[in-house]
Amino acid sequence: MPEIDPCPTLILAPSGRDASIAAAMLTELKVLSQICRNVEHLSSLVSDRTCCVVATEEALVDADLHRLSTWINTQPAWSDLPFVVLTRRASVADRAPAVRLVKTLGNVTLIERPFHPATFASVVGTAIRGRNRQFDARTRIEQVHEGEARLQTALTAGQLGSWDLDLSTGVLTTSATCKAIFGYPADSAFTYQTLLASIHPDDRDRMQATVKSSVETGCDYIIEYRNVWPDRTIHWVDIRARVLSDEIGRAYRLVGVSSDVTARKTAEEGMRQANEALEMKVTQRTAELLQTHQKVLDEIRQREQTEELLRHIQKLETLGQLSGGIAHDFNNLLMAIIANLELARKEVPQESRLMKLIDGAFGGARRGAALTQRLLAFARQQELKVEPVAMSSLIAGMSDLVQRSIGSSIELVIRSDSTSPQTMVDANQVELAVLNLVINARDAMPNGGTLSISVDTAEASGALELHAGQYVRVTVSDTGTGMDPATLARATEPFFTTKEVGKGTGLGLSMVHGLALQLGGSLRLESSPGRGTHASLLLPVSEAQTSHALPPVTLPARQSEVIDPLHERACVLVVDDDPLIASSTAFLLEDLGHEVVEVHSGVAALDVLHNGKHIDLILTDYSMPRMTGLELAHAARGLRPSLPVVIATGYAELPEGADHTIPRIRKPYLQEQLIAEIRKALHPRST
Repeated sequence: MPEIDPCPTLILAPSGRDASIAAAMLTELKVLSQICRNVEHLSSLVSDRTCCVVATEEALVDADLHRLSTWINTQPAWSDLPFVVLTRRASVADRAPAVRLVKTLGNVTLIERPFHPATFASVVGTAIRGRNRQFDARTRIEQVHEGEARLQTALTAGQLGSWDLDLSTGVLTTSATCKAIFGYPADSAFTYQTLLASIHPDDRDRMQATVKSSVETGCDYIIEYRNVWPDRTIHWVDIRARVLSDEIGRAYRLVGVSSDVTARKTAEEGMRQANEALEMKVTQRTAELLQTHQKVLDEIRQREQTEELLRHIQKLETLGQLSGGIAHDFNNLLMAIIANLELARKEVPQESRLMKLIDGAFGGARRGAALTQRLLAFARQQELKVEPVAMSSLIAGMSDLVQRSIGSSIELVIRSDSTSPQTMVDANQVELAVLNLVINARDAMPNGGTLSISVDTAEASGALELHAGQYVRVTVSDTGTGMDPATLARATEPFFTTKEVGKGTGLGLSMVHGLALQLGGSLRLESSPGRGTHASLLLPVSEAQTSHALPPVTLPARQSEVIDPLHERACVLVVDDDPLIASSTAFLLEDLGHEVVEVHSGVAALDVLHNGKHIDLILTDYSMPRMTGLELAHAARGLRPSLPVVIATGYAELPEGADHTIPRIRKPYLQEQLIAEIRKALHPRST
């Protein structure tokens, strides 16, 4: 956490509670902050001491930023005030205002709302640390400038030593200041030989070569070199001289001045070291920025992958809704077909050819009803019933569906033990789970192979996640590509998939795994590269008995076979917005000897009750426009509290908060099922 900085962070967020929330978050970061009322207020407060500015996009986009922009453009060279702008999620076409803010404000970091507090803390912390480095750079620059000023003052106010060298005799005449520059007292003898001896050995040859060049060419003598004082300390001297020539152009004297530039040389060395240190810090900061940039890119890439997964999930949800809607409408059509076939079957002789045709049509309609139940289960609109199921029969019944799903290039082998015990499951759920495993196995064999489905029993010792006991095991095996240990370890994770984009959501195995756990079982995977995969679904054995995994296709009883032991003539109010279904239901009830009042809306049904018509029972569809069957039931009970109501629906669950005591009958239903529901509604204590 950064410590409290005397330089405040300015906050501009005039809408809602954004400013107070931002200030609270900055306080948690131990950052001093000040809230601004508007852009004008912000412009009046911003200065070289401002640490950072946190502002919302909407507060800046339409405001007059001229004053603020002028300050930004005229801030010192060391200053680059950071702005953290909180934006709203927008499409690429709507990002123009944010781009203009970046151009206007310069050092801008955009945070898209909503964001996690850790993201805000990271971005603001990075901006403040960058600003503090700017303050440090300012201090260092001021120190360097101050050093240069002191050096310039020393050079201006310092004494210059004068000297004169006779080139013909080699006699050197120096002033006291010149002697002092070379470390000798004013009263000491200082000859040219003494001067040469005091020059640093590494600079002596260079000094003599420069003197020779100046004498020969007549150019000015300018040189800096080191000299060693009698106390063995090393100093720098700056020599500047001019060659004097006689009438014939022959050089005879070298006259010049000297100055001690040790301080300057020391300062330059310090500057060099400071520059190296600064370059090192700049290199380090650049590396940090590159690392941060890469991290941002990785986060963007991860977010794009997550968004892609969400799009796949939405597609799957849409497909489920579409399937559920189609299945629900198909249920209504099957309701009319089955009802009319039941009634027609009672009107023809038992052994006639027409009876066989009706029986065939009825069997097809019942198979269509089973298909709609699977579609509704896929759409999660089917009521899920856990009951004893013979897995061998269920797998055998799926053979045609599995063969169509895997194609002709894959050989299907089914091995099941007909004597294996039953298990408590929902048949539709298990069918979907097995189908998921089959599809995964098919995709793992792009060039064909063998897919095996077996049903047997297995014993669990109580280790791992299974309780001790006997389990029914359904194993789906393939001869495909297999999985390596790393992939196998993550295979049941939600959204994890090895398929390319657009060909998998990563939800198949996780759904099967969740179903197994929910039913008290387990999903176990065995796989290795090149050796295929074995997926085993273990489900606990049930003591209950049943003979089929799915309800068999049965034919309706003839009129003489339909017996209601509690039969009495009743007046039934049939309510359905589909006239075809309403009429079919009315015919079924009239065939049982009941009086029927048929209406096509909840409002019409309430009108019948308001008119005083004697009604023994209301049979209403749930899904109707303007007034649902549930709303009608509550309204009818408000008028006649003891009036029984039965709701006919194709959905699994009524809305949240619905009265679940109201009897329901699942579409499509048979006449005998209708008899049972009417009997329970009219005589609840007799059932």
